[in-house]
Amino acid sequence: MLIFAENYCTMFTQEDLLQIAAKGIALAQLEEQIQRFKTGFPFLSIVASASTEKGIQVISDEEQPRFLQAWENYLQQDKTIVKFVPASGAASRMFKDLFEFLAADYDLPTAPAEKTFFNDIHRFAFYAALNRVCLANEGADVDQLIAAGKHKAIVENLLSAKGLNYGQLPKGLLLFHQYPDYPRTAMEEHLVEGAMYACNAARQVNVHFTVSPEHRALFETLSGEKSVDYAKRFDVAYQIGFSEQKPATDTLAADADNQAFRDNGRLLFRPGGHGALIENLNDLNADIAFVKNIDNVVPDARKAPTVLYKKLLAGVLVSYQQQMFDYLQLIDSGKYTHEQLIEMLYFLQNQLCIKNPETKHLEDVELVLYIKSKLDRPLRVCGMVRNTGEPGGGPFLAVNPDGTISPQVLESSQIDLNDPDKKALFEQGTHFNPVDLVCGLKNYKGQKFHLPDFVDQQTGFISVKSKNGKQLKALELPGLWNGAMSDWNTVFVEVPVETFNPVKTVNDLLRNQHQS
Repeated sequence: MLIFAENYCTMFTQEDLLQIAAKGIALAQLEEQIQRFKTGFPFLSIVASASTEKGIQVISDEEQPRFLQAWENYLQQDKTIVKFVPASGAASRMFKDLFEFLAADYDLPTAPAEKTFFNDIHRFAFYAALNRVCLANEGADVDQLIAAGKHKAIVENLLSAKGLNYGQLPKGLLLFHQYPDYPRTAMEEHLVEGAMYACNAARQVNVHFTVSPEHRALFETLSGEKSVDYAKRFDVAYQIGFSEQKPATDTLAADADNQAFRDNGRLLFRPGGHGALIENLNDLNADIAFVKNIDNVVPDARKAPTVLYKKLLAGVLVSYQQQMFDYLQLIDSGKYTHEQLIEMLYFLQNQLCIKNPETKHLEDVELVLYIKSKLDRPLRVCGMVRNTGEPGGGPFLAVNPDGTISPQVLESSQIDLNDPDKKALFEQGTHFNPVDLVCGLKNYKGQKFHLPDFVDQQTGFISVKSKNGKQLKALELPGLWNGAMSDWNTVFVEVPVETFNPVKTVNDLLRNQHQS
């Protein structure tokens, strides 16, 4: 029986209401999502692509010691630093070419990606493990199977549950890098990184992974086994945490008519995208959080640039944060001068790149309220890499709902590329976002910010998907480093391309950056 939920337009059955309640989703949220499918999301107005001339800082060799020392000093304080790693994504897209090979009507490697995989198969860190499962399941090793033309048997043992099951596992559990005596997974590389730049005075290293429920036990087992060795090697104590995307952050799917999509009569909910992880980040009791994707890691021999720039980004953050805290405490004291207010305004304009043409019309009392509202919010420092053809969002100077202009990380879908002026600004971009963030999560009184309060709900995404052959619309929440951090203070810093080494396809592991 269809019923109307009180005060809402969408019709739900009693079974729907039980399903909704089990996820912990408010009916008001669902109504907003249905309306969003009908109206879409507005484009964001941009005034410029950020560049080293406008909005992106370049840390000179002379400045580096100051910021490195600022971070070292911070590490000696009684602070909680967490390395936050989104790690729930499946690795299946890494193996798209190999899945297509399995489905192809030919048996020998033909496409360039297939040939590369088999020509260099001995260079993969997972080669020894693959060889073992091939021997166990096929009675022949990898080289023997290749010689017999049984390439697809090798791929099946790599991707399927009878072998390594890499087609279903998340990237964090895959063997990425080969060392002289052993291979190392992507998850382990993050543990090592944490010891290199996020170890506090008590020799503690906090690393938090967001994982999918079906893989959590595997992550916990692997971290329990491996962290003991790394703890001894680096003389640290690891605190490793895990969390899952909350069911309440799932979003309702819609059909072509913008009505709730049903699968076998039940409402279809989908994960809300990485923007849902703002809730997981908010749950951390941390002063500072490093945020970095699971697949952007390199072997130890190539870690130096990454470690250096992670410390520099953190040094910039704590330096700026201290200045902001000093200003806010001065405002609270009431013992500021007009000249000091102007200094604060210049800090907003020049260091945080927040522009507001209306400030010249504000009296001192109004100016104080404006300055405090802008300073008293979370701060993030984002590394930005010069464009090299890699996909990803980019740094822009965008117009906020209150009319101010500030740095924002935007995706191309958020910009009206049908507008020639906006398209020109987009194409002028010199940098892209590698997801390399350091975040300040507490205010000047030492209290945690409630991060969901700083999300711009107007910045989600709608994409077209399919379920059992039927087309549906999927709604993604504002992205973690996009709209979910829209109302944060943002500082862009240029980082070298050597710090950005993602693994999008399995053959990326053959790049020099991933070879020891």
